[in-house]
Amino acid sequence: MAKTIEEINQKIRSGRAVVFTAEEIIGVVKEHGLKKTAALVDVVTTGTFGPMCSSGAYFNIGHTKPRIKLGGGKVSLNDVPAYAGFAAVDVMLGANALPEDDPRNRFHPGEFNYGGGHVIEELVAGKDIKLTATAYGTDCYPRKKLETWINLRDMNEAVLFNMRNAYQNYNVAVNLSDKTIYTYMGTLKANMGNATYCSAGQLSPLLNDPMYKTIGIGTKIFLGGGEGFIAWHGTQFNPSVPRTESGVPKRGAGTLAVIGDLKHMSSRYLMGTSMLGYGVTVSVGIGVPIPILDEDILRHTTVTDDDIFAAVVDYSDAYPNVKPEVVGEISYGELKTGRVKINGREVPTASLSSYPRAREIAIILKDRITNGKFELTSPVATLPGIESGVKFKLLNERPINGEK
Repeated sequence: MAKTIEEINQKIRSGRAVVFTAEEIIGVVKEHGLKKTAALVDVVTTGTFGPMCSSGAYFNIGHTKPRIKLGGGKVSLNDVPAYAGFAAVDVMLGANALPEDDPRNRFHPGEFNYGGGHVIEELVAGKDIKLTATAYGTDCYPRKKLETWINLRDMNEAVLFNMRNAYQNYNVAVNLSDKTIYTYMGTLKANMGNATYCSAGQLSPLLNDPMYKTIGIGTKIFLGGGEGFIAWHGTQFNPSVPRTESGVPKRGAGTLAVIGDLKHMSSRYLMGTSMLGYGVTVSVGIGVPIPILDEDILRHTTVTDDDIFAAVVDYSDAYPNVKPEVVGEISYGELKTGRVKINGREVPTASLSSYPRAREIAIILKDRITNGKFELTSPVATLPGIESGVKFKLLNERPINGEK
């Protein structure tokens, strides 16, 4: 019999909700069958933890005496530039931002030891951050310079807002050239000397709800150790990719834009990350609860690593030059063994996504729900499905001085 989210919330409040992680539910369904388990289980929890570059945070730091208008001026946090295109004391920091004096790839591969993701981690850890700012001054905001220490606890608002997180599947990266390359998928050895991937596979949120039947705008989630919400579909959302017969995408497909109160998060689940030769980012922990409203929704949560396939892509040529060809397809079950065969050759594998941390997040979310500390929300709007026609587009470059 189909259930509703409100019925599940009533069970959560009374301490009767039955919750399993996406890893545990596979065995439960094998033992009890789909129909019996669907009647028994209320929620399946998912988790993922890995570098998610399109992340950032915005802050209201409070007004100074006399007032200063940061909008239109310049602001940095621990020497990392923040965006100051808003009103007087609202600023935004991107996870990929770098200090002006970082040598970047001047001496290749650059180390990228510190940036926006590290500032976010230190703020969440309770550390003081050096703010420096200059402004042009107005009659109502006369101050032109500011240097001070700030702390997360003293800000009016501090909000994590990530425009693209929790990619639904992603490339397996290899390097077919004869020299080592440095990418956002890590260091790739020459002549396919290794392969890297970045997904929690069977624990990953959108791989457990591949057709977006329960995850939507307004869904409450575990975000960075605290609570957050899905604010919108993420950028580069692309639901119309090739899928398996059960609907699991075989390429990068759905993504999530998420938002939450940074003051209630933990540096264990928001970690500044340096990528040799590439840049800085932040690793984000996300967990999404999936309400088991019927057998079909439950069936999708029983997906295993052996059911999920990803494209193997050459990052020395095909990826940078946007060529469509792939080297092959391979399952997460194979990837997680540590060695795979690609085109008859044995290749060592490594994950940029932490499966143990993803499991930890799924268990924490399960415990919060079981203990009545986390209720589910009904989406106020759905994510774009295959039928939406939403597709990922490349930039249509047009010469500035040419004909339009």
